[in-house]
Amino acid sequence: MTSRKLILFGLAFLLAAPTLIAQKYEFAQFKRYADANAQLGAPEKKEKRVILFGNSITDAWPKTRPDFFKNNNLIGRGISGQTSYQFLLRFRQDVINLKPAVVVINYGTNDIAENTGPYDETRTFENVVSMVELAKYNGIKVILASCLPASGFKWRMSITGAIDKIRHLNARVKTYAQENKIPYVDYFNAMVNTEGTAMKDSYAKDNPGVHPNAEGYAVMEDLLLPVIKKLRK
Repeated sequence: MTSRKLILFGLAFLLAAPTLIAQKYEFAQFKRYADANAQLGAPEKKEKRVILFGNSITDAWPKTRPDFFKNNNLIGRGISGQTSYQFLLRFRQDVINLKPAVVVINYGTNDIAENTGPYDETRTFENVVSMVELAKYNGIKVILASCLPASGFKWRMSITGAIDKIRHLNARVKTYAQENKIPYVDYFNAMVNTEGTAMKDSYAKDNPGVHPNAEGYAVMEDLLLPVIKKLRK
């Protein structure tokens, strides 16, 4: 093959590479709920739709505790592994376009675990604020739900100081919520162990505890449901 042909082949490969990569991995994972969203359609006239939006903790919730979603007419839109950067990209498709009355946003775990890059607390916080502002602009009430306690992440054990990062981010979001009269649900303090270092073993599905088990979800439900009912009135 001549040098000219090699150069042309290389250029063609470089141009095609982004498309090939995109076919294998689409950052925001828009396809995950595309069909479900289409089937759901617009809310009925008197329906006060509520969407729970987040990562794997939200994703696993309706599978672990299906009656909570069925009995309270709740819609889950969690995607495992996602960070607030991905949340923000799919917020229109998976929240705004579904026209809910209320959205519950659970944030932060995978940002701190650095799933999509180095953790920057301010950027994560601002992503949460952006979602709140988008929701409010579209007439959607917001509930901010704290990041759950975790001492570390089994898929990225190199991360240090996880519990302190979680505590600090939660405090910042809670202050913002209070200043803007947004309901804030504190899962963290209800689920952290007595030492303040990790999720209580009795609430954790894994070790180190990141994901709640059925008992952990029950604690979360007891905190969240009264707030949802209040906003639905």
